[in-house]
Amino acid sequence: MNKALKLSVIAMVASLAVGCASTSDIENLQTQIDDLKSGVSKASSDAASAQSAASDAASRAAAAESAANRAASLAEETNSKLDRMFKKSMMK
Repeated sequence: MNKALKLSVIAMVASLAVGCASTSDIENLQTQIDDLKSGVSKASSDAASAQSAASDAASRAAAAESAANRAASLAEETNSKLDRMFKKSMMK
């Protein structure tokens, strides 16, 4: 009988400790969940903005590379013309 009484007391204390979630605890958890949702939304927005900026930077880099390639080609063409002109002047 002693064991049954002890087990009953332990069960009662455990059920009181576990089952006593107050409304303020639930509201606190809901506030934390709302804060997390807000944080996730902001992080998602920041990621989308960063992706857009990266895409723009990649596009600008490709345009700059294309312009540099055109400039290098023109410089090479100009050097060839100058070399031909120099050779012609040396032949005279």
